Amino acid sequence: MENRELLNTAVKAADDKRAEDIVVLNMKGISLIADYFLICHGNSDKQVQAIASEIKDKSEEIGYSVKRMEGFDEGKWVLIDLGDVVAHVFHRDERSYYNLERLWGDAPFEDIRSELTP
Repeated sequence: MENRELLNTAVKAADDKRAEDIVVLNMKGISLIADYFLICHGNSDKQVQAIASEIKDKSEEIGYSVKRMEGFDEGKWVLIDLGDVVAHVFHRDERSYYNLERLWGDAPFEDIRSELTP
């Protein structure tokens, strides 16, 4: 259940910075990389960076360390490897181009509505 706590923290952090179209793919049994992929986007480079920073900071606050963060300086696609959870924070244009939801189309969507602010 620990990775669920991490997932919920990352989702809430993204939502707090106004990330758009937040989705979670359940990668258990599909990928050896992680149990969950969190995918969201921002509307500017600065917002993408703010979302990524918030996910990193809030995860560290509850005791998880970031294994790796890539793409932060460019602010187009930031990958945050938290171990069991990998967050993909895109700029709006990049998200539609890479379309990870379609690429990993066999992964079921995880219900995260309870973590999002109304």
